[in-house]
Amino acid sequence: MTDSQKWLLLGGLLACGWLLYLLAPVLTPFGIGALLAYLGDPLVDRLEARRLSRTLGVVVVFTIIFLLLLILLLILVPMLERQIALFVQNLPQVLVWLQQQVMPHVTAITGIEGEALDAQAIKSALFGHWQQLGGALGHVLKTLSSSGQVVLGWLAWIVLVPVVSFYLLRDWDIMVAHLRDLLPRRHEATVVKLLGECDAVMAEFLRGQLLVMLALATIYTLGLWIAGLDLALLIGLLAGLVSFVPYLGVIVGLVAAGIAVLMQYHDLLHLVYVLVVFGVGQALEGMVLSPLLVGERIGLHPVAVIFAVMAGGQLFGFLGVLLALPAAAVIMVLLRHSRDRYLESGFYTP
Repeated sequence: MTDSQKWLLLGGLLACGWLLYLLAPVLTPFGIGALLAYLGDPLVDRLEARRLSRTLGVVVVFTIIFLLLLILLLILVPMLERQIALFVQNLPQVLVWLQQQVMPHVTAITGIEGEALDAQAIKSALFGHWQQLGGALGHVLKTLSSSGQVVLGWLAWIVLVPVVSFYLLRDWDIMVAHLRDLLPRRHEATVVKLLGECDAVMAEFLRGQLLVMLALATIYTLGLWIAGLDLALLIGLLAGLVSFVPYLGVIVGLVAAGIAVLMQYHDLLHLVYVLVVFGVGQALEGMVLSPLLVGERIGLHPVAVIFAVMAGGQLFGFLGVLLALPAAAVIMVLLRHSRDRYLESGFYTP
């Protein structure tokens, strides 16, 4: 490859990156559709191996996904609605408990007076803010209902994501074959090898991490339910959902469950139960779930994961958060390859 070709390739990559940055809001449903197609492709390939046509296999996979989503909506949404209402109803009670039970002990230990904590004033302010929030939500809903452009935008999302996923999933193998035919013959073997490693890393991470998130949400929910926490489902799902960022799930879960326990029982004994639940969850994740479902080939440092998520969100919004970890996995594979090439080069060992 000549120097002019290298500069041309670099310019093309920069132009593509700038175009993606500009079109990030428009590309979000297409990115979600491509991600869903990538996740569903192995299952469709297995159905195709059982002598089903590609289109019929895609229809079967879409039917399964639709039924699962329908079941989740019919079961989980009403339960979550009740738990959120219970959370809002019980929230002011913790203020009275803090003033009557906690602040005297804090004053005795630290010498800091807690008379400034006026529970009744805080409760009044809290209810006032909830009423303002309700009015603001009503105004937003009214604006959304009267704005045809916003409604059309949401409808486009609802329609585009399944349609894009269906067609990409149906033609996935064909598109991959066409892209492989466009590779320079001289570098085809190297590029195919790198892409195979990237695919293995992304598949292992994405599919495995989704299973880990589901398993942790189940463990946290069941554990908190056994501990007698009323908001077990809400907190368990929240902690499992954000567990794709290292340590964030357990931190969010501990803080939320700790507050909920204090609001519900006003003692420290049940707080020990919460610590046991999240301790067991973390132990199972580290020793069983992640090694079994995700594997050790990913090699992404927790700091790198946090930075990738924050950088993706800053640059490309929701689409960036969605694609941050797959992109980080691909960059990690390319960096490993570059490191190996560097160690074998005369620049490292003359």
